[in-house]
Amino acid sequence: MHCPYCRNTDTRVLDSRVADDGGAIRRRRTCPSCDRRFSTVEQMQLTVLKRSGATEPFNRDKAVSGARKACKGRPVTEDQLACLGQAVEDTLRSSGSPEFPANEVGLAILGPLRELDEVAYLRFASVYRAFESAEDFEAEIAVLRAERIARTELNGGLDELARGALTPTG
Repeated sequence: MHCPYCRNTDTRVLDSRVADDGGAIRRRRTCPSCDRRFSTVEQMQLTVLKRSGATEPFNRDKAVSGARKACKGRPVTEDQLACLGQAVEDTLRSSGSPEFPANEVGLAILGPLRELDEVAYLRFASVYRAFESAEDFEAEIAVLRAERIARTELNGGLDELARGALTPTG
């Protein structure tokens, strides 16, 4: 590690702490040459294993780019896409593995995209899962409808519970 002040390569670690819920390590360092202190943050480098067998560093912008194409013409903001990119990276980091297949990136995008915009989700899923017929779309739409009905029923039950109409069983 080079000292950012004098570029000396001989720095000493004074303290190490886990940061970002275990996703990074923060180190407090000192330089014996100039006696200045500085902090560094070390984070695991995520690597994507492509179908061809090649590997490349994970690129959040690349993941967001694919989602952005699916969101074209939809009421989705750049801030929402940035949050989606962060959610995808957080999901991958929480797996604890530094390397994962490219299809796991797609799977990590599908969840947050479904929550963000169902039409964009269907667009992305149709390419990612290689839909080949209208029946593929119909099946996925049926799943979305079933989930929406289940959420509505759950929320209705929670609303009734909050009003005191239902008593919790347990």
